[in-house]
Amino acid sequence: MTTSVTFNADELVAEAKEQTGFSDFGELPYREGLEVLLETYDRNIRDPEGRKRCRTRVVTLLATRLKCENAFKTIPEYANEEVVAPIFVTGLPRSGTSALLNLLVAAPENRGLLQWEVQFPDPWPGSAQGEEDPRYPYLAKALEESRDSEFAKIHYIDADTPEECVLLHAYAFTGVQLGFEVMLEPYRSWLLKQDLVPMYAYQKRQMQMLSWRRPGGRWMLKAPAHMWGIDAILEVFPDARFVWCHRDPQKVVPSINSMNRVVMGMYAGDCSHLDEQEIGRAVMEWYAMSLEQGLAMREQLPASRFVDCSQADFVADPMRVVESVYAAFDLPLAAESRAELEAHIRANPQGKHGRHEYDLAAYGLTRDTIAERFAFYTGDSRWPISD
Repeated sequence: MTTSVTFNADELVAEAKEQTGFSDFGELPYREGLEVLLETYDRNIRDPEGRKRCRTRVVTLLATRLKCENAFKTIPEYANEEVVAPIFVTGLPRSGTSALLNLLVAAPENRGLLQWEVQFPDPWPGSAQGEEDPRYPYLAKALEESRDSEFAKIHYIDADTPEECVLLHAYAFTGVQLGFEVMLEPYRSWLLKQDLVPMYAYQKRQMQMLSWRRPGGRWMLKAPAHMWGIDAILEVFPDARFVWCHRDPQKVVPSINSMNRVVMGMYAGDCSHLDEQEIGRAVMEWYAMSLEQGLAMREQLPASRFVDCSQADFVADPMRVVESVYAAFDLPLAAESRAELEAHIRANPQGKHGRHEYDLAAYGLTRDTIAERFAFYTGDSRWPISD
């Protein structure tokens, strides 16, 4: 198919350099991941507007990385920021990871990786510590105007919502990107072969810069994709702890497929030429593999590094789940924090932002298919997966 929208890496790199006036992308390898990502877009996306959106996104990633590298050089004191015993929330997607993280970050002693921070990890030139980024109000308004979208029903965000670490990983041109890229080739096969330590080392530098910009408390982070990198996380953050969320895969698989379809449509546009059922099976397999790998890595580590909770437990009594996390990691829970947490619970009942519907058969799956693939998980009595 002939199209005027091209995905030539040299051209996109040149655009990012011209846009920023910078040329140093840093020492972390990025070029191979960039080229594979572009090939994936070029091979799979036909919609002209979708191609434009994905191309623009990559130029923005490159430009932001250039600005971040410049900031690392011009604000060397960021490296003095310590990241002490961060807590990573992970587990299958749609298992309550976002709701739990949002609640944990409501306590004043905790801090998350906020939506505005992952959009603008580069400090505004000349800004001082604690100052509001001048881009913040524009992002806040844009997100407010998109509040009634189908995506908002699946995954509510505003400028101050804690976000997934994968949005920082994207600037390293590794990780799961927007989520749908890992369901397509060649990016899927490429990523499965990668050493994730450099990606997490890059994340740590970003977190240090964010800590310098907005001094805060204990880092609380989250992404289902962390199941792929438990070992890499511990190499970069040796004192990291983990909260593992669980849910019945019969609920997870159709829900994450629905979310994948929405995100894919938002960015790639019309993808009717792709086999939706093939993608549906790829989604199930991706998360089954990540869960297998994460649990296998976990077997090699002390149980004291982990706390488990189910989505059902969180819905029934979110404060009790928080108390279990604090108790397991020997964290003090002050009266002020408890009050903030309880206020957040009251203000955010389940389903507050709407519900989305999904059809399992549309993704080429059956309950039996899911049950067979996840038997290694559902048949293990250690994991609280009841729904």
